[in-house]
Parts: sequence; C-alpha cells; structure tokens
Amino acid sequence: MQVTATELKNNLGKYLAAVDTEDVIVTKNGKNIAKLISLREARVAKAKSLFGIIKADVERDEIRAERLKRYEGNG
Repeated sequence: MQVTATELKNNLGKYLAAVDTEDVIVTKNGKNIAKLISLREARVAKAKSLFGIIKADVERDEIRAERLKRYEGNG
C-alpha cells in the first residue's frame, strides 16, 4: 500500500493497523521516503537472512573456542 506523508499523519491509526497485513510505503512529493512493516515480519526477514551463514556441521566446542579467542583478543 502506498500513502502520502500527509495522509499517514492524518490517519496514523488506520495505517498502523494496516501494517499487520501489508507493508505501507510512505511518499512525499511523489518519492518513496519510508516503509512501515510489522515487527513480526521484520524479525522473520532478519532470521531468514541468517540462514546459511553458520555451517551446519560446526560443533558447540568450536563455537565456544572461537568466542573465547575473540574475548581474549586473539582473534
């Protein structure tokens, strides 16, 4: 959904409710300036972006050793 900044200002409650079902793009002078998304969707997107970063076969001891190296300033 696309809405002007003035419309958002005048009907904020309406658009905050709408964010539960769809993203709200805010425009000013015909240009996109902001995007409102639900926190739930933001968290899901953030979690999905992390998939594949950590190897599946990494052992807990390896992770602990890496953290200790960083903490001690050796990594």
